[in-house]
Amino acid sequence: MKIAIVEDDINMRKSLEIALSAYDEYEVKTFRSAVVALKELDDSFDLIVTDITMPKMDGIEFLKKLNNRYEAIVITANATLNRAVEALRLGAKDFLTKPFEIEDLVKAINRSYEVKKRTSKIAQNEETNHDGFIAQSPSLSKALKLAKKAAASDAAILLQGESGVGKEVFASFIHQNSPFKDKNFVAINMAAIPDNLIESELFGYEKGAFTDAIKSKKGLFEEANGGTLFLDEIAEMPIGVQAKLLRALQEKKIHRLGSNKPIDIEMRIISATNANIIQKIQDGEFRQDLYYRLNTIPISIPPLRERKEEIELIAKHHLQKMCKKYGLGKKILPDSVLEELQNYEWPGNVRELLSVIERAAILSDNETITTQDLFLDTRI
Repeated sequence: MKIAIVEDDINMRKSLEIALSAYDEYEVKTFRSAVVALKELDDSFDLIVTDITMPKMDGIEFLKKLNNRYEAIVITANATLNRAVEALRLGAKDFLTKPFEIEDLVKAINRSYEVKKRTSKIAQNEETNHDGFIAQSPSLSKALKLAKKAAASDAAILLQGESGVGKEVFASFIHQNSPFKDKNFVAINMAAIPDNLIESELFGYEKGAFTDAIKSKKGLFEEANGGTLFLDEIAEMPIGVQAKLLRALQEKKIHRLGSNKPIDIEMRIISATNANIIQKIQDGEFRQDLYYRLNTIPISIPPLRERKEEIELIAKHHLQKMCKKYGLGKKILPDSVLEELQNYEWPGNVRELLSVIERAAILSDNETITTQDLFLDTRI
């Protein structure tokens, strides 16, 4: 497990690094500030351990910037209920008050990682009325039918929708209903990888291609060859890499960095964005010819606020899962709580709803969930 420690206090930072590095299963990297971490974090990290009180950018703002891309544990010497609730609302899985025993942090890390693995396994194996979707609204049912129809071809698909609507789940759904379902499904989030690493991640590199290239490495195109490559947050791809991606898609060949030898590729490309990509094109930030290449079949995923008839079904279904996963026994959502869920606008969409239900299941003291257990911030 690769862990990032974000802590401005050098003594605390070093102590945590030394203590956690003693565990063989942990690979630890430290960052002196949230600002530095945001510049250097990539998708190889499994977990973030972050302080709250830091200069320039505090831990709460840091969690907002991370936008649930990583599992996170918050540590602080200045604990307040409001800050704990805010951290949990932003997706933190645990909240530890300094000073704490390293064993407590290790337990929190392992607990978070096990939950992530179980959740991933459940998501892969679960069946609902649309092969993994609870779809009662006409808008989502229409999008799923279009996705299933598109899956039968190898045409490029562009998924558009707000953050948290489930674009990667949609992409996986398309892959599982396609002729490539027995091959690899490979996903990359453009927004989570530093600009200078995207090209090597996509195309791979040969030994000696650059200073740290001590051995050759396959890129994601090679990993996905014959299957599906999912390019999430495609609008964040640097303009220089866009030209190389377009060429690869046109020629169906790639070159590893440091090599002139072409490698044939054949796969389904699914892209996704929550940005206004037409505006990006007009602003010169996204290539129009690449857009046409990726947008053979456009699919728009509706936000949760436009399909509120599914909120109760998703909430009840997820609550059962969480109770089973955590061994909590039976818990119920009364009408008052369901009304609260219906009235909320869900800026974070399904991702936020799942997080709220998981939090309520864990924090509720009784069999019946209360509105106070939700910790909804209606000010957003």
